[in-house]
Amino acid sequence: MNILKSFFICFAFAALVSCGNAGNKEEQATDTTASDLVQGGKIEFEESVYDFGEIKEGEVVDHVYTYTNTGTAPIILSQVSASCGCTTPSYTQTPVLPGKSGEVKVSFDSNGQVGKQQKIVTISSNAENRVTTVQLKGEVLSK
Repeated sequence: MNILKSFFICFAFAALVSCGNAGNKEEQATDTTASDLVQGGKIEFEESVYDFGEIKEGEVVDHVYTYTNTGTAPIILSQVSASCGCTTPSYTQTPVLPGKSGEVKVSFDSNGQVGKQQKIVTISSNAENRVTTVQLKGEVLSK
């Protein structure tokens, strides 16, 4: 009989403890779901690839990639980096409000870069699409 009482007490205790945990999980799931519904900024580039065609070695190509914030919160670019030291990016440093535009300017120095070129610029931000890329490509002809 004592074994039966002990079993019943353990079962009741386990049921009470598990009910308390289930409630916490539901609250956590509700909080996560609510935060997921909040939308942020979104970067959309007018063009993601720029083909500069053929240039002679030593020429510098400058191009501006314009993007629009199509989201609902301001976008802040945190880092813009190029795949090569011959490519130098600069970018809008201030927050870009929803519906407004920003820029990523890329400068490519073709000195010592003979042949087909494809330079990738990686943009990190607080937008929904946290990491995006743009591309600069073409061919550098020898002097």
